[in-house]
Amino acid sequence: MGVPRFWREIPNRYNLVGSRCASCGEYYYPPRVICPRCRRRSRMDPYTFSGEGTIESFTEVFVTSTEFEREVPYILAIVRLDEGPALMSQVVCDPDEIDIGTRVRAIFRRIGEDGEKGIIYYGTKFAPI
Repeated sequence: MGVPRFWREIPNRYNLVGSRCASCGEYYYPPRVICPRCRRRSRMDPYTFSGEGTIESFTEVFVTSTEFEREVPYILAIVRLDEGPALMSQVVCDPDEIDIGTRVRAIFRRIGEDGEKGIIYYGTKFAPI
């Protein structure tokens, strides 16, 4: 098995994979080993999120590290997933296309690279539905 295939087969790398408590049903992202509510009485199962949610807060970033300079300005938001957990992510859209309460879905996009001729990194961002 080649190295690229190995990385593609890791589910967490290309999906929003968290965990769900088998006892209380609470969802967590990123995944947890122990449920903060049930503690040791519970079992945590892997859970792949639908990838849809709602914008709870956002800002437009104008100054950033040299790693993201070519993307400035960009939108950074707190997204509340439909299953419950909230996470911070970039939202790919024009500033006038987003507001608190905007429905978004996860998309797979380029995040960065190791130098001009290095490995390109991909990950999850969000876009308005």
